[in-house]
Amino acid sequence: MTSSDVDEICRLKYRYLRTLDTKQWDEFEQCFVPEATGDYNGLAFADRSALVGYMRENVVEGMITLHQAHHPEITVEGDRATGHWYLQDKVIVEVFRFVLEGAAIYTDRYVRTPAGWRVAHTGYRRTYEMTWSMDDVPSLKISGPGSHTHV
Repeated sequence: MTSSDVDEICRLKYRYLRTLDTKQWDEFEQCFVPEATGDYNGLAFADRSALVGYMRENVVEGMITLHQAHHPEITVEGDRATGHWYLQDKVIVEVFRFVLEGAAIYTDRYVRTPAGWRVAHTGYRRTYEMTWSMDDVPSLKISGPGSHTHV
């Protein structure tokens, strides 16, 4: 294991989160090996195609997402590695007046490929999840990508 392995795995996880939140699905797909699996608190996927397809169909324009992973604990053993991350996330769906906020512990497996480190399995278990209606906060205003946010 070298520190560059850990750095590369961290960059891979950050790219996974960035491309998920910015809906860059082709780049998101490249974070995984084809046989990658996922299990997001019981929402399970048997391969990369199913996982990316679900995200592409369900994390759509008009849905604002924020995924931040902190405190990586990464163990590298040759061409395989495991990682645990603390996730903080938020999902805002203005058309449904819905907000979700939560946290979870990710458990990932990685594999070194000729193209660099890739995700072989990802998933998390929630530590908490809160949801509420935007109608419960009458003064709430949401601005998304491309919106002018200065008063």
